[in-house]
Amino acid sequence: MARLSFAEHSLGSVLERVTELAGRILPDRPVASVTIIDGDRSSTAAASGDLALELDELQYRLGGGPCLEAARTGRATVVTDTRTEPRWPAWGAEAATRGCGGTLSHPLPGRQLVTGSLNLYAGDSPLADDRTRALVSRLATYAVGPVSNAYLYETAVERAEHLAAALEHRGVIDQAKGILMERYKLTADQAFQLLARVSMESNTKVRDIAARFVLTGQLRPD
Repeated sequence: MARLSFAEHSLGSVLERVTELAGRILPDRPVASVTIIDGDRSSTAAASGDLALELDELQYRLGGGPCLEAARTGRATVVTDTRTEPRWPAWGAEAATRGCGGTLSHPLPGRQLVTGSLNLYAGDSPLADDRTRALVSRLATYAVGPVSNAYLYETAVERAEHLAAALEHRGVIDQAKGILMERYKLTADQAFQLLARVSMESNTKVRDIAARFVLTGQLRPD
């Protein structure tokens, strides 16, 4: 996992690797997910299976569960047997019904300013065995770094793409404003208000109005 290149692997593929390794420890194929908390909103950034996503989202709806506990407290949280879990009985009962016997949630590194957790959901066999639980905990400890880095890498790339798109859109809007200012002797604010008015009247985005105007010299389609 330490050798993974985040330019070549998505967060999803990193989670698949975690799932593969966990499958060597747990008898039933486990699934993994990453929970991210942003303010009062919790979401699953990626999951290696539908069960992980469903059990994450159930915790968000109920307002509590192992993944939220780990993310909020910064401490690993283990559910050894969902059938007898006393802290979140409603969630545990539903998890057991869906074939999840035990879970381990490990917080993402706090130094990276990400509030979240890596979650491993075991199959029908609960994590009551000390040796198995220790092995899963060790795997999570090693995996949480690459998982967190993959999330941060994807987030940084996404932000860069949004910034590039914003700069591109701003550029064409500024060009349109400049042409309007020169042609009709408007101020910058008046030029933008004209673009905004045409946008509302035609139910078209301002950037599309601006791009068409720069290309054709026409504010409104013929």
